[in-house]
Amino acid sequence: MSQDKHSKVTEGDINYSLERDLWNTNHTDKETISLLEKDARYFLHQSMSTPCLDVLQNCEGVFIENIEGKKYLDFHGNNVHQIGFSNPLLVERLTEQLKKLTFSTRRYTNEAAINFAEKLASLTPSDLNKVLLTPNGSSAVGMALKLARAVTKKFKVVSFWDSFHGASLDTISVGGEANFREYMGPLMPGVERIPPPVSYRGIFEGNEDKCLEYLEYVFKKEGEIGAFIAETIRNTDVQIPSLHFWKEARELCNKYGVLLILDEIPIALGRTGKMFAFENYDIEPDILCLGKGLGGGIFPQAAIITRDQFNNFGDISLGHYTHEKSPLGAIAGLTTIEIIENEGLLKKVLDDEIYVKNALEKLKDKYEIIGGVRGIGLLWGIELVKDRKTKEKALSEAEKLMYECLKKGLSFKVSAGNVIQLSPALTISKDELDIALTILDKSLSIIH
Repeated sequence: MSQDKHSKVTEGDINYSLERDLWNTNHTDKETISLLEKDARYFLHQSMSTPCLDVLQNCEGVFIENIEGKKYLDFHGNNVHQIGFSNPLLVERLTEQLKKLTFSTRRYTNEAAINFAEKLASLTPSDLNKVLLTPNGSSAVGMALKLARAVTKKFKVVSFWDSFHGASLDTISVGGEANFREYMGPLMPGVERIPPPVSYRGIFEGNEDKCLEYLEYVFKKEGEIGAFIAETIRNTDVQIPSLHFWKEARELCNKYGVLLILDEIPIALGRTGKMFAFENYDIEPDILCLGKGLGGGIFPQAAIITRDQFNNFGDISLGHYTHEKSPLGAIAGLTTIEIIENEGLLKKVLDDEIYVKNALEKLKDKYEIIGGVRGIGLLWGIELVKDRKTKEKALSEAEKLMYECLKKGLSFKVSAGNVIQLSPALTISKDELDIALTILDKSLSIIH
């Protein structure tokens, strides 16, 4: 792959490259090869997805396992594995529910859905008490955008470049990931994107006040802006704004009558050591979007939570999804939250944060290729660079590192072409963390 084509990569590993070809040659098991070929034959190919890397037969705890019996520590997990894969309590609860009510027809409700909505409302501050449920995160963001239009009577939205809010046409319209918008033509009108407050690189060079100045400038000059949508902490390449940034951004939304939509679909539910990431900043969103791990990694479940005062639109359909009040999704959500609370995962994550930070800082001291380490809770990004002064991205090296780690049994996401994102199950043990960190160390020594 040429450097020019490689430089366009904004998220994920590369479907077609020399490193991928070398990885494919390692699949000697005939059944694996046959299934991968069949998968590539029948699934529509898309970036970061198809063709696939391997064939899985099991997932449990912090591991995924292929059909040959090889296990990978999964530090990717599509951000659904807060309570680990195949959590036995969740499996038990879902099995029990399957013997009772399996579907809730529209215009009917059920006790599980009511209890789930009540629980979500109890976790959020002040008047954030109104809930809408949906099967996936993209539709949660879509509902949030529709609600913001209805509330403010304004259709324009501000978002960040490089942000990810989903893969549907409306969510890629407000998102900032280039590879999701390519070939799509005209998208949803009224979206104004601004550069994000990136600490390591970017046009503001870590100056968050310049970003805030830009945000206010757009609020002032554009007019008719109803919403500002952002990831509280950017999940893909792990960008963590300061307390100052979010305090000021919240005030700007108040000043200009803009609703703040916080997309915490991949980072809520304990990932940052708090139930919700915005709790790290002592602010409140007007609309909160949740998903991914909300279903415990088994059942697709998402939601929005918003203010009581916005409950004025009973005459329109903001969501109206077929599986809106799924009793199975509700049980999955309730059980996931119960496990996080009862097993003390929030405190555990804060303890693990210190442990991982120290370990990764030691790796940075050891390897010049690591330009920066940043993280919170159990969400970490390792920025690989060719030169620490120029900060040139080490693109091919990042891909090689991923495959070296896969060989040794560690799976993770590569984001922005050169950022190793580490996002394990919150239930991971210290021994399992050590195994992953050792694999990372050994692999860095090979590609360095």
